[in-house]
Amino acid sequence: MTALDMIPDVTYLPTDLWSDEPPLESDLHLQQIIILLSCLELLWRERSDYYASGNLTIYYNEEQLKKRDFWGPDFFVVLDTEKRPRKSWVVWREQGKYPDVIVEILSDSTANIDRNNKKILYQNTFRTPNYFWFDPNTLELQGFRLIGGQYQAISPNDRGYLWSEQLGLY
Repeated sequence: MTALDMIPDVTYLPTDLWSDEPPLESDLHLQQIIILLSCLELLWRERSDYYASGNLTIYYNEEQLKKRDFWGPDFFVVLDTEKRPRKSWVVWREQGKYPDVIVEILSDSTANIDRNNKKILYQNTFRTPNYFWFDPNTLELQGFRLIGGQYQAISPNDRGYLWSEQLGLY
């Protein structure tokens, strides 16, 4: 018997999980994610203290694993972490870090979930400081900043740009 055997009711969660996201809905979704990743990579080419990805599952608790309730963002950035390839973002493996910025690309089939269910998840569970959604068909862009535990709409500047304090970028 080892010391670990003597610890009652301890669950060991896996840390090396593959993403379980469905395929992207369209080429337009893929193009938007590539644009976001490419722009950030170009602007931050000298940095290695962040992780950015798209259409990748974020694993955040045991209940989610049991229910197979996987909702990954279309694009997300985690600051103050090692820039290296990953199969998924596993919160308990990443020192409890959640995304600092999330962007959802809206479509007819996802817009309601992105505007409601995911917004609540990112606000209440992830506590993501900046959440944005973008509709590539209508060009609707909306952003939110977490203030006092609640998302508040980010007002556009005079050019219609939304500022991300987390990224230091419009």
